[in-house]
Amino acid sequence: MRRLWPTTVRARATVGAGLVVAAALALASFALLGLLEANLLRNAENDARRQAETVAQLAATGKLGRARPPGRAVEFVQVVSADGRVLFSSPNLIGVPAFPPAPPETPGTRMHTWRVRPVDGDHRQRVVQVVTQTPDGPATVYAGASLRDADAADDTTTAALVIGMPLLLATVVLVTWRVTGHALRPVEAIRAEVAGISDRDLHRRVPVPATRDEVARLAETMNATLDRLEASGIRQRQFIADASHELRSPITVLRTQLEVALAVRDPGLWPELIGGALEDIERLQRLAADLLLLARIDAAQPVTAVPLDLGALVREVLEERLGDRVPVRVDLAADVEVTAGALWLGRIVTNLVDNAQRYAVRGVDVTLRTTGGGGVRTAVLEVVDDGPGIPGAERERVFERFTRLDDSRSRDHGGAGLGLAIARDLSTHHGGTLTAEDCAGGARLVLRLPLTQRS
Repeated sequence: MRRLWPTTVRARATVGAGLVVAAALALASFALLGLLEANLLRNAENDARRQAETVAQLAATGKLGRARPPGRAVEFVQVVSADGRVLFSSPNLIGVPAFPPAPPETPGTRMHTWRVRPVDGDHRQRVVQVVTQTPDGPATVYAGASLRDADAADDTTTAALVIGMPLLLATVVLVTWRVTGHALRPVEAIRAEVAGISDRDLHRRVPVPATRDEVARLAETMNATLDRLEASGIRQRQFIADASHELRSPITVLRTQLEVALAVRDPGLWPELIGGALEDIERLQRLAADLLLLARIDAAQPVTAVPLDLGALVREVLEERLGDRVPVRVDLAADVEVTAGALWLGRIVTNLVDNAQRYAVRGVDVTLRTTGGGGVRTAVLEVVDDGPGIPGAERERVFERFTRLDDSRSRDHGGAGLGLAIARDLSTHHGGTLTAEDCAGGARLVLRLPLTQRS
């Protein structure tokens, strides 16, 4: 059975529509024939009843001889006595045996339908019999209305339905097939285009139909997804190029130092040469660790988040720092609890303070407070230095990877341009934000994290 069922959406929609319409047409046809039959029978019955009751009244008063032949709607009339004698009959029943008399104990009116061949050939008759009391005893009045018109109407309607319903069903199936095919043609075009897109041609886009319907929105969504994939690919290639460049520089310097150390025969110069090599190795280690962390962030690896006292964490990170170039002044609010990973949140604080100290002149200020009220409250950590500051046009670019506003100065200070990028990515990973905002002098970096919701 599963093999017989259509496999394409177009075929399934057509078959489904055909089955539903066929069932609806069948039910409608039976209902139409039933209503038509009932209405025609009711009309014939009313005509026969009126004629039978008129003749019964004449028979009851002994004036049966005044009975007139039936009208156009009634085919025949016959009056039969209790002993089976025909007391009266319409001209077309002359010579026809009497109908079976009704039992005396069943007065009133009752209806039958049967064929009376000598009267009307093979057409049915709607016969009404009325039992009445005459001066000579009980008698039964029979009045029959022909169902010739009803049979003709039934035959005509049935023939029309037999011819018309399949044509209507075929029309519905054909229209469904064409309309479904027209609606799905853009989907096939989208599928074919997407199937041909590889990682080397993410610039391609799927065609957007001008229908402004669900298919058009699907194409727009697909193109938006391709935009993001292309941007991600560009960022990845740029990141690889920047990382290769950053790794090549210290490796080149390290190799030069080692070659010089190998060529110099004076042991007194070896400590200086080896010390410089060690500095470059440390730089390579930091860069490799940063690149590994960025890879983990990009992979969206889950982090174990627990409620933390942000003020205590900041104080702990600052107390572990030794040999800072400039002092760090703190103003930390108490009982500021956030839900985060301690290691990654500590890395955010470290990177922000490292960046501030790299450019500060006399000191760095770290402030922690809370904002908001009601249901949504936020922890705000500000790191402010008194250095040259960040120009307004560069406040977003400083968070890009391998970005240096002053390249030569950053290299002298040992920065690779990844600290703020890592801090922002980690902030986003924890549901927070990191921005560079206005400051009277120097740079002001603001970290906002949602407070832990306490039940």
